[in-house]
Amino acid sequence: MGESRQEADRVMSQAIIEFLILNIPILGTLKDKELMVIEKYLNFIELTPGEIVFEEGDRGDYVCFVVEGSLDVLKKSETGEEILISTLSKGRSIGEMSVIDDLPRSATIKARTKSTLLTLSRENFDYILAEHSTIGVKIIKGIARLLCLNLRKTSSRLADYMLPLG
Repeated sequence: MGESRQEADRVMSQAIIEFLILNIPILGTLKDKELMVIEKYLNFIELTPGEIVFEEGDRGDYVCFVVEGSLDVLKKSETGEEILISTLSKGRSIGEMSVIDDLPRSATIKARTKSTLLTLSRENFDYILAEHSTIGVKIIKGIARLLCLNLRKTSSRLADYMLPLG
């Protein structure tokens, strides 16, 4: 019985690693062996439609990777109305900034459909940085690339709405 459980764990571990390689851009530069190191620090979360992952203003202490399903990103307007900013699906990450800074969450994330997430806590990320610094630096570079891309997209969208100066 123990051998079949170990085999099942090995197959699941390999499936997680393959998913991370193929679907998560932040982790795209990690090799199989490096992904095997971080895989043990990840946790699964199952969500039902309408379930909140976290709310705008919450303390952020983990990043999520969408394995299955779709999630809405909601932001409160000045009047308190929730505005749909985007919908995220398989392969997207959420809350990357929270493993780097200690600021509150910038948006609410709500499951649109039945969803599965992998999470990496700040505590586990800090451990990876301390004990496996090469892997940690690669993850930070992946986060930086994603944040740069998001900033460029946001700047472009903002420019579309601005009036020309002068």
